Amino acid sequence: MDCVTELDARALNRALLARQLLLQRGETTLPAALEQIAGIQAQYAPAMYVGVWTRLAGFERDHLTRALEERTVIQATLMRATIHLVSAADYWPFAIAVRQARRQMWLRAVRGPSAAQMAAAARKLRRRLADGPMHRKAIEELVGKDIARGVGLWLDMVRVPPSGTWEHRRADLFAAAEDWIAPVKITPAKAIEHLVRSYLRGFGPASRADVASFTGLKLGELAPALERIDPIRHRSIGGDELLDLPGGPLPDRGTPAPVGFLPVWDATLLVHARRTGILPEELRPRVFHVKKPHGTPTFLVDGAVAGAWRCEDGSVTLDPWVELDRATRRALDDEAERLATFHA
Repeated sequence: MDCVTELDARALNRALLARQLLLQRGETTLPAALEQIAGIQAQYAPAMYVGVWTRLAGFERDHLTRALEERTVIQATLMRATIHLVSAADYWPFAIAVRQARRQMWLRAVRGPSAAQMAAAARKLRRRLADGPMHRKAIEELVGKDIARGVGLWLDMVRVPPSGTWEHRRADLFAAAEDWIAPVKITPAKAIEHLVRSYLRGFGPASRADVASFTGLKLGELAPALERIDPIRHRSIGGDELLDLPGGPLPDRGTPAPVGFLPVWDATLLVHARRTGILPEELRPRVFHVKKPHGTPTFLVDGAVAGAWRCEDGSVTLDPWVELDRATRRALDDEAERLATFHA
């Protein structure tokens, strides 16, 4: 499709907020919300709970714990070898889309066991997991620590409750994915297309490099999927081509944005979303730095990070990094009180 619109950073910011359910909390189910936003990073259990709370109306902590138990949402290592919370419908397409790329990345980085050795270890582990979930320590004892670090790339596994929940935060209990959630028949090509569509639905309009950064796939691996999608093409003010799905929301750049609270590792703040200005570049070193590589919980004002927050002693404390007017501070305090209640 031809280029239809030139979009500045403010327009891209509002598009991101709308798609990430940060312009208005979603009135939908938890799996549907996760499908809309392309999942949530889940390295730290409370972070994924807060990430859903800030996006979904009426959300309570037990909603997510119960969804994990009922297997309508899945916690697993997926894009960029990072733990994600995704809907059950998205799990297999995402896993199959990134499977080969993750294996190749691991083999290049580790330079230890061969692919054949990893496959053999995966078969051994698969036989044992047929008896039920295993803790990480038991997996290490079975196949060895070195191989255990990467065996999940040769055997699809999911993290199962009660591990990885608010109450039991260490996500170290694993099951074979095909035992936990029924496999689906989908080719790698179709799986990559599914993943690309999911990314554009949650983060578009975006450049090809943005899609590659989020998915962990190379541009050449993405090209066939992008061709089949036949995306709408926009342009940034700088002239970069931006791709989108037909019908993707593009709110007016003047649309007001509510205050909001983001957890650590929120994907909207990562490099692939830089075009949106949600994290002002002058503040990026305050969010991500060597002493805190996992990042800092932040709050948003007018669609951009304006400070940090922390929860302690039953209350949420704000650390503003920009000057706040009285009305904004009042709105932040009100939302902080609701977040503190959620934590409690």
